[in-house]
Amino acid sequence: MKDIFPQLLSPLEIGSCQIRNRIVFTGHATNLARYGYPSDELIAYQRARARGGAGLVVTQVSAVHESGWHSELSLRIYDDDSIPHYRRVAEAIHEQGGRVFGQLFHPGREVHNDEQGLLPVSFAPSALPTDRYANIPRAMSTDFVEHMISCFGDAARRFQEAGYDGAEILGTQGYLIALFLNPKTNQRTDRFGGDLKARLQIVHDIVADVRNKAPGLALGLRISGDEFDPAGLSQDDAVEACARLTASLDYISVVGGTSATLGGAVHIVPPMAYEAGYLREVGGAICARSACPVMLTGRINTPQVAEQIIARGQADACGMTRAMICDPDMPSKLVRGTLEDVRACIGCDQACIGHFHAGYPISCIQHPETGRELRYENLSEAAPARRIAVIGGGPAGMKAAAVAAARGHEVTLFERQPRLGGQALLASMLPGREEFGGIVTNLAHEVAQTGVTVETGTEVDVELLHELGTDVVVLATGAVPYRPPIEGEDDAHVVDAWQVLQGEANVGASVVIADWRRYWVGMGIAEKLARDGCSVRLYVNGHFAGENLPQYVRDQKLGDLHKLGVQMIPMVKVFGADADNVYFEHMSTREAVIAEDVDTLVLALGHSSDDALSDTLREAGMEVHVIGDAATARTAEEAVYEGLDVASRL
Repeated sequence: MKDIFPQLLSPLEIGSCQIRNRIVFTGHATNLARYGYPSDELIAYQRARARGGAGLVVTQVSAVHESGWHSELSLRIYDDDSIPHYRRVAEAIHEQGGRVFGQLFHPGREVHNDEQGLLPVSFAPSALPTDRYANIPRAMSTDFVEHMISCFGDAARRFQEAGYDGAEILGTQGYLIALFLNPKTNQRTDRFGGDLKARLQIVHDIVADVRNKAPGLALGLRISGDEFDPAGLSQDDAVEACARLTASLDYISVVGGTSATLGGAVHIVPPMAYEAGYLREVGGAICARSACPVMLTGRINTPQVAEQIIARGQADACGMTRAMICDPDMPSKLVRGTLEDVRACIGCDQACIGHFHAGYPISCIQHPETGRELRYENLSEAAPARRIAVIGGGPAGMKAAAVAAARGHEVTLFERQPRLGGQALLASMLPGREEFGGIVTNLAHEVAQTGVTVETGTEVDVELLHELGTDVVVLATGAVPYRPPIEGEDDAHVVDAWQVLQGEANVGASVVIADWRRYWVGMGIAEKLARDGCSVRLYVNGHFAGENLPQYVRDQKLGDLHKLGVQMIPMVKVFGADADNVYFEHMSTREAVIAEDVDTLVLALGHSSDDALSDTLREAGMEVHVIGDAATARTAEEAVYEGLDVASRL
């Protein structure tokens, strides 16, 4: 497909290093490290992306000083004991034809509690607070700054001795080096503070130290082209900084956002509400002033977007990290000419950065093999092959059917509705959630590609399964809205979220939403109705709306609801309603909280499993496996994972 993607699939020189294409798997947190070093799981994860054809793999941040390492699940490279561990990474990636760079990192003031629950001392150029992490750092002495510069150089030497091809100074997103670049966070009066030239001094000194200690190692700087924060580094200063540094660097990697504020942090891993490739103008401005190659990230989730960005001179290479979290083989598929087989990332943030924030290993809701490569990447052929009926064509059923068929089973997938998709189709009807429908498109393609027989509009019973000679049944019949009894509801207008999405409810002008799950449905219905012109009050059975959503998704959506004037009332549980009012109980005080002048109460109270068929099938002597929401109502992540897992064992 080099005729379709001539720029993206062409090689690129970075210093003395050539990468085979311009697709970069950029550095990102995985929670796959162990005791500060690359684990077998992390190596398998990175190897899979190199084997899939990534031109360059940049491994996640590695602390250059002990004050920058606070979790055994993150990497460190501040002593020579680390070298053999990193050598295993380099060898694994080189064996697959890829190149590997490492990130030189210190978090500065952006620290969190360690494994013992203690908040460590944080350091920064000046003792100024960070909003997001709510701490005031210790200002670094000049001697400590100079020592830290040496630590960056020593860490680069260790990368080189481990066989890495390059190193990347992390000067982005509110971490230590970014704090020096920003005049609002650098108020020093020594040679490292003042005008832009002085604020860049630390980078110049690090570059010189790296060049001295690791000659020949490709060296780049990662910088936020726009921190999306009034107190952050301005776009103009970022462009000027790159222009002044470009002569001493082998490349510049451009990202967005800052870890210092909730609003700025959303842009570190921007969710689907943001346009694909939305940082391209920033990339173009830096390219215009740069003498070295420029890499750009920022929701570049398809090769078409990446090709366009490079062709327009807005980058020389594209960071496509989530694209390869979702489909490790994306680059190889382009080379083979099978673009239609690429599984596109939908920007849900759920199992990638969402897992990191929750302290779990990285994965992907569409590709649960991610982070679990050692367990699932080499599934054996089925022996013996069996006739399998999968009942339910939502994400769980589609994944189970595709994996089972790929292993050699004879699979029929039944769905009672006219089309596949299940609840994912409803989810994609929410505002800003349209791209979630991609999970249906991608899984349906896998089902078709693996030769699954699909029967839509079909109700399944024991007789039908016997006629087909079924050996195994996978029950993935999903869930239905949970409707508990509400006192007085006969006198009130009460509907559920599904009815609203399917256009089956006339809600009137004043709407109250009772949100038990604190997930997509409550916030999404609130946004939809507010955009439709309703006055909306969102009553939440928890600490705040979106409490169980991935952090960046939640924070972005909270901003949307605020702009729309949606009232959000936390810590309440619905118990009653009448013609004009809805009655809640405060979860702490047990006092009544009354919503007055209400036209409609919308229930977003979760779902109940629809597994009625399971007992009937078992009584008929059939082997039955219940997965996804049919087992217990959760999210698409559990559904797709359980589809993979059960099919891998049949």
